[in-house]
Amino acid sequence: MGRQMAVFAAAYGAVVLWGATPIVTKLAVAEIEPLAVGLLRTLLAAVVALPLIVLGRLKPPASREGRAYLAVSALGGFVIFPLLFSLGLKLTTAGHGALLLGVLPVLTGLIAALLERRAPGGRWWLGGAVALAGTAVLVGERFDPSLSDGSSLGDLLVLGSAVAAAAGYVTGARAAREAGTWPVTLWGLVLGSIALLPVLPFVLSPDNLAGAGATAWTAVLYLALASSIVAYAAWYWALGRGGIGRTGLAQFAQPLVGLVLAVALLGEALTWAMVVAAAAILAGVALARGRA
Repeated sequence: MGRQMAVFAAAYGAVVLWGATPIVTKLAVAEIEPLAVGLLRTLLAAVVALPLIVLGRLKPPASREGRAYLAVSALGGFVIFPLLFSLGLKLTTAGHGALLLGVLPVLTGLIAALLERRAPGGRWWLGGAVALAGTAVLVGERFDPSLSDGSSLGDLLVLGSAVAAAAGYVTGARAAREAGTWPVTLWGLVLGSIALLPVLPFVLSPDNLAGAGATAWTAVLYLALASSIVAYAAWYWALGRGGIGRTGLAQFAQPLVGLVLAVALLGEALTWAMVVAAAAILAGVALARGRA
């Protein structure tokens, strides 16, 4: 019983940390330029990841194919995703951002199928269509000119970040078959930070950081440490102890956690379109995973 409780706590703790990411990002981009937030998120996480790699003597994949997968994973998960997500959250609401990330399992399945050159089953296509219909409802809501707290462009940027993250998940999983999930995650952070170094002088200018207060910097540290490292560590530990099939179900709660926190902490409005979209996305993902 004690072990089951520990697994439960670790899994849902990770989901809560990830679920809060849109809200925290929204707080960060309110005072810091979005590109700077995305860049700092990866760079600061890499500062922690590098000593862990050295102390743990963690090695990247040895094969050329494994390293190629690692590079794509780093680019998608730790470069493109944080940059697009931060830009998107500057324009849209945290609630929309949380719900749009709910389609990640469907996008991950689609990219995996394309990479493996196989066609998913009919149930997967039906679930994917339902989830994407919910996404369309969510994005379509932003075309209402009476709404001023977000934009369809912000939603599309968040959706683009979800595609990048899904590509990172799939290629990272392939790299992890050779090197292990934890080494791939930490090496991905380091490689992602290296890829971002050329734009560092242009993005982290004094003007971009001049208006940042304690709230914004706390938010950035949360994104770098809690979202990028602590949540991953808790999630992988829970998957290893509790099993992927059972523990993975906790991920269904992530978009709802984000939506509830956005309404409760940021005072964002909960619209009927968001309720319909949330129901469609969750039902579609469940159906696509064969767990409806």
